[in-house]
Amino acid sequence: MAVPVKSILPIVTVVLAVLAIWYAAAALMNAPLQRDMYANAGRSDYSTQDLIVASLNMERPKLPGPHQVVAEMVKSIVATAPSSKRSLVYHGLITLEETLIGFVIGAALGIGLAMVIVSVRWLDSSLTPWLVASQTIPIIALAPMIVVILSQFNITGVAPKAAIAAYLSFFPITVGMVKGFRSPEPLQLDLMRTYSASSMQTFGKLRAPASAPYFFASMKIGAAAALVGAIVAEVTKSEDGGLGARLLAGSYYGQTVQIWAALFAAAALSAALVGLIGLVERLAGRRMGFAR
Repeated sequence: MAVPVKSILPIVTVVLAVLAIWYAAAALMNAPLQRDMYANAGRSDYSTQDLIVASLNMERPKLPGPHQVVAEMVKSIVATAPSSKRSLVYHGLITLEETLIGFVIGAALGIGLAMVIVSVRWLDSSLTPWLVASQTIPIIALAPMIVVILSQFNITGVAPKAAIAAYLSFFPITVGMVKGFRSPEPLQLDLMRTYSASSMQTFGKLRAPASAPYFFASMKIGAAAALVGAIVAEVTKSEDGGLGARLLAGSYYGQTVQIWAALFAAAALSAALVGLIGLVERLAGRRMGFAR
C-alpha cells in the first residue's frame, strides 16, 4: 500500500528544517574554536567555506553535526562487536535490561495501587498526596541515595538501577489507571450492582475493559520514564556500563560526538519501546473496539 505524499510531506519538512537549524547552530558554535585552531597553526589564508567545513568536521566540537553523530552510531553499532564495551549495542542491552525490569515492577506497583485507590474511597484522599509528594524529589539527588542504601545490603548490579526505573515509572501508571478504572459511566456501575456483582467481578467485567485505552497510554509514559530512570542510575554508578555510563565517559573525555550518539541511541530505544506498546495497543484495540 503506497503512502500518500501528503501524509509524509509535513514530516519531511520538519526533519529538513531541524537538520538545517542543527547544521547552522553547529557551524556558529564551532567556528570560534576552529578560528583559534587556525590561529595557533599560523593559518590566515582560509575562506569562509573552509571555516564552515572545518567547523562541521572537528574531532571534538562543541556541537557535532548530524553526519558526525550518524557516523559515530554506525561505528559503535555496526563496525564494533556487540560484546565490546565500545559498542552501543553492548551498553544499550544493559540499559534495556534495567529498563524492562524496572518497568515491570513499576507497572505492577502502579496498577496495584490504582486498584486499591479505586476500591477503597478513603485512600484516594489519604494516599494520593503521598504519591504526588514522592515525585517532587529530584531523581538526580535520589538516585545516589538509593544506590548507596541498597549497596549496604549487598544489592548491586541491575537491581538498584531497576529500582530507580520503577520509581519513575509507577506514578504515571498509577494516575492513568486510576482514571481508567473510574472511566465507566455511573449507569454501568449501577447495572453491575443490580446484577449483585462483587467488587472483583465489577473490576474484571467492567472497570478493567473500560480502562484499556488508559492502560496503554500509561504504559507508554511509564516505559519512557523507566528508561530515563535507568540512564540516571547508570550515570550515578557507571562501572556496570549502560548508555548512561557511555554519556558519562563522553563528558569526562570531552567526546561530544560520543555523547550525542549515546543520546540518540537512548532516544531510539525509548521510541522502540513506545512503538512496541503502540503495536500491541492497535492489535488489542481491534479486538476490544477502541482502536482509532
